[in-house]
Amino acid sequence: MADGLNNETLLEMYAKMALSRTLDERIWMLNRQGKAAIVASSQGHEAAQIGSVYALRRGVDQFYIYYRDLAVMLTLGMTPQEIMLGFTAKVGEPLSGARQFPTHGAYPELGLVNLSNVISTQLPQAVGAALALRMRGEDAVVIVYFGDGASSFGDTHEAMNFAAIHRLPVIFMCENNKYATSVPQHRQMAVDSVASRAEGYGMPGVSIDGCDVIAVYEAVSEASSRARDGEGPTLIEAQVERYLPHTSDDDDTRYRARAEIEEARLRDPLKLFGERLTALGILDSAAVERIHAEARTEVNAVTDFVEAAGYPDTDDFYKHVYAG
Repeated sequence: MADGLNNETLLEMYAKMALSRTLDERIWMLNRQGKAAIVASSQGHEAAQIGSVYALRRGVDQFYIYYRDLAVMLTLGMTPQEIMLGFTAKVGEPLSGARQFPTHGAYPELGLVNLSNVISTQLPQAVGAALALRMRGEDAVVIVYFGDGASSFGDTHEAMNFAAIHRLPVIFMCENNKYATSVPQHRQMAVDSVASRAEGYGMPGVSIDGCDVIAVYEAVSEASSRARDGEGPTLIEAQVERYLPHTSDDDDTRYRARAEIEEARLRDPLKLFGERLTALGILDSAAVERIHAEARTEVNAVTDFVEAAGYPDTDDFYKHVYAG
């Protein structure tokens, strides 16, 4: 097993993955009930997100995430209650005071910066943060997450080019689920792998199984060591799966066969990690049931709390909005 991952940590990662899946399923259900406006599911992405966070230093490193990174937020320390308050726009939501899209805004105490649904804008911002760390002499790394569709945007090229030239401490983490909204990968790029683009910038590029939490942990750990040693950025392409439509407003039956999704579910990261831990004697059926029961109990309690919560008052609508 990878360095730094003992049995207790592995069980903790599995429990976090189970909680993320349970929370995601509940938020999707709330959307279907008209209680959550829009949802971009992270189901199928959990291993890439959780493995990457565990490979970094929470409270020190900075995380520039995108709209599908629920498991990153959860692993960094956002509570299920805080996350669900965001999706239901209820009072007490910490990122924006429930004034933006679900879970948009910032949580500086957790190293979460400027979460937005504007595609790829977080990449130049992350590179700028990495440059600031270098200028201040701080021993920290920035990781920036994005989808395969964002890899085709100009902001991505500018960010990677600048980071490579200046050998900045940044990790580019592409969660490639093979669809940019409704556009399959072969329709959006002429290369077989996003990671292959790294050669054009003069940085290492590695493509890994993003459904294997240990493989993700190892790849991000290596990239983090390179960054801290002054060797510059790394592009990691985590091959993941997307089990649900692009968002709750999308109809993926128009462009995806059901058989394709069923085949993708054979690579369910939660199932694969559970089987791996069971084979190693770290997990058994009783522990699996207990972990999932605890996740359901927590999510049920959060659901009750959030549904009873009120919406923000209009009196503070202009708080944190400044005149030019």
